[in-house]
Amino acid sequence: MGTKTIGLDDEAYERLEAQKREDESFSDTVKRITEAVASDWREGFGRLDDETAERVAAAVDESRAATGRGVADRQRRALESMTDEE
Repeated sequence: MGTKTIGLDDEAYERLEAQKREDESFSDTVKRITEAVASDWREGFGRLDDETAERVAAAVDESRAATGRGVADRQRRALESMTDEE
């Protein structure tokens, strides 16, 4: 496996050094830290399986339709009340 040289400013170096364990190389430290990030629970957060996504979409559609029916009914009643007053 090859190696690469990278530059770090003093603050980045100090942060990395603070994470480094006594028995680790800097490469080992970077691998350990980035593995923790790669397996972060937030990575897949908000994703639903297909069945659940379909059920949620159906519920949203029904809610929108019900809201639309409610709005249409309120508009109809408002127009009726305005025409009754005249």
